[in-house]
Amino acid sequence: MRNRMMKMPVVKEEIVEFMRRKQKQLSGPLGDLQKQATEANVPIIPHETVVFLQFLLGQLKPQYILEIGTAIGFSASLMTEYLEEAGHVTTIDRFDVMIEKAKKNFDSLGVSDKVTLLEGQAADILPNLTGPYDFIFMDSAKSKYIEFLPECLRLLKVGGVLMIDDVLQGGTILEPLEDIDRSQRAIHRKLNELFDVVLTHADLTTSLVPLGDGVLLITKDKELIDLDSGRSS
Repeated sequence: MRNRMMKMPVVKEEIVEFMRRKQKQLSGPLGDLQKQATEANVPIIPHETVVFLQFLLGQLKPQYILEIGTAIGFSASLMTEYLEEAGHVTTIDRFDVMIEKAKKNFDSLGVSDKVTLLEGQAADILPNLTGPYDFIFMDSAKSKYIEFLPECLRLLKVGGVLMIDDVLQGGTILEPLEDIDRSQRAIHRKLNELFDVVLTHADLTTSLVPLGDGVLLITKDKELIDLDSGRSS
């Protein structure tokens, strides 16, 4: 199992099953890619998050999207379907195997002209981007979310949406650190630090949604955000 959290839904299993089976399924080549990835336990967003993302982007009508964590290119390809005219998706990944697979999928799905894949460490790439982006989707190393947050907020337009995936750590996020498997403790600490900073920040509007392993939505209410002012004492 590449990601054990994929099998730890944060709501009742029967509700998860209902959301995944009863909501409109993807069709065509993108649906085929989703099915193949799911059967092979490749870590793509689960179907309930797919449907939510479709609804959200349909309302936002973004022109410029930034993604951190390309993986096999599934979510980036999905997001191209909701771009405004002349819109574009910029996506970042550092793993050669994933980059190769993503490029092949972009070609086979016919979206290569709508996607730019930046290869390398997000920490090195983000400071060189200018934005602004209407929508940012962060689905990368969970312990890095708090590190990438300042640059994401800099790049996000006022009123835009930053969507951060997999933030509830298989539903264990509120458990005492000593009860967390040692391999997951750094992630546990960093995700709780993220929550401490953003959930009650005066200049951010946030919402936690129990889809998949948890989705955090953030909009900024003014151009410059002082994250230090949002940290818990």
